[in-house]
Amino acid sequence: MASQEDAFKALVSHCKEYGFVFPSSEIYGGLAAVYDYGQNGVELKNNIKKYWWDSMTLLHQNIVGIDAAIFMEPTTWKASGHVDAFNDPLIDNRDSKKRYRADVLIEDQLAKYDDKINKECEKAAKKFGDAFDKEQFISTNARVKEYAEKRDALHERFAKALNDNNLDELKQIILDEEIVCPISGTRNWTDVKQFNLMFKTQIGASADNTMDIYLRPETCQGIFTNFLNVQKTGRMKIPFGIAQIGKAFRNEIVARQFIFRMREFEQMEMQFFCKPGTEMEWFKHWKNFRLKWHKALGLGDQKYRYHDHDKLAHYANAATDIEFEMPFGFKEVEGIHSRTNWDLSRHGQFSGKKLEYFDPEENKSYIPYVIETSIGVDRMFLSVLAGSYKEEQLEGGDKRVVLNLPPALAPIKCAVLPLLKKDGLPEKAQAIMNELKFDFRCAYEEKDTIGKRYRRQDAIGTPFCITVDHQTLEDNTVTVRYRDTMAQERISVDAIHSKISEAVSMRNLYKKMMQD
Repeated sequence: MASQEDAFKALVSHCKEYGFVFPSSEIYGGLAAVYDYGQNGVELKNNIKKYWWDSMTLLHQNIVGIDAAIFMEPTTWKASGHVDAFNDPLIDNRDSKKRYRADVLIEDQLAKYDDKINKECEKAAKKFGDAFDKEQFISTNARVKEYAEKRDALHERFAKALNDNNLDELKQIILDEEIVCPISGTRNWTDVKQFNLMFKTQIGASADNTMDIYLRPETCQGIFTNFLNVQKTGRMKIPFGIAQIGKAFRNEIVARQFIFRMREFEQMEMQFFCKPGTEMEWFKHWKNFRLKWHKALGLGDQKYRYHDHDKLAHYANAATDIEFEMPFGFKEVEGIHSRTNWDLSRHGQFSGKKLEYFDPEENKSYIPYVIETSIGVDRMFLSVLAGSYKEEQLEGGDKRVVLNLPPALAPIKCAVLPLLKKDGLPEKAQAIMNELKFDFRCAYEEKDTIGKRYRRQDAIGTPFCITVDHQTLEDNTVTVRYRDTMAQERISVDAIHSKISEAVSMRNLYKKMMQD
């Protein structure tokens, strides 16, 4: 557990040191659970958004995008259920005065049982070697069976309490499991209470003419309220989707784990409208397609898993998460939900407008069903960094930190490095840079030894370093140094563009994704 914490701390420190993520308004002491993206972070973030956006709008002829406003007429949030039911179950520790989400405390306890099982399996695997059968060991080892039985019993009890919205039972589980406050180490807990997560503000020029409005806690409602606008103006036929990338805001009391859970965050959502009765078929399709999108990045298929929801939202008839193995365990990165026709029905009811689709093939109108894919940009950003961050021990006792970022997502695609700051090398390097900069974000560095410059580029994930030396002036060739292998190759200056272009193109990811 300590090593996981150390790895996560190293990643957070790396983000600050190399211009990926900074604490917001840091010169004033910062603001809890709010972060700024630095010069390299914003490039990586924009590349992630482009990868998602194009995978939706380029690869699917029946998906279009919108950009809805953050402020919405407040009845929107009454219709969506957020005013009455957008709550987290919170519990306070009287000794530390700290507040926690009750469900997260219990989820952490479940994870502890899983950790115990995995540690026993790891010890057995070392002992028995190739003869080790994990499934047989779990079903026969007395200690592991006990852990598994406790985990399964807790899981069943927890799921029932969530579905019943039984706050007393959530507290009782915390007491029965002897869960302690991480700060005080005590079990002196208050009752569990619900807390609404929406930020409220006012709109209007004078005190007599103001209206209470909310910062949107999710981006999808802007899609639902624009359903007819897009369908009619785009002459869209069912099934079709509407995609959106935008900011959302939640007053998270328990904001933690760096950018994993923040109060201001960004979502990439697609609402797919389909004929009632076909929703489970489309749910299966999008569940499969979205996992392919993640795996195409090459961060390791074993780092992903599905997690079906124990408690379905009131509007859903199916829901699953795609989880990624963060340094602090498997955590949700994306959700795929079958939302039925609940949202359009509610907005139709509260607005008095019929949000229906006339199906010319059926010759009738109906309210479409919706499959939602919703991914957190910030969580995706963190998963890409966590999956790419490596500390490597090199021959000769040297070390390096490298980000093995997918080349298509890397903030800087290429660094152009003159070997020396004289003899016309900087001028030649700059000329190469000027040719590449129209198509790729490039870096130019001439300070420090070439080795130190390589290390800096490794640390920010630059796939290629182009070294310009005296031989370049003689035969117009350069040394290309590859980030992941540190191998070097001599190529013509004229070949640089095509080599980079082929490696960093998102076409490679899309082709991999579309393969069955």
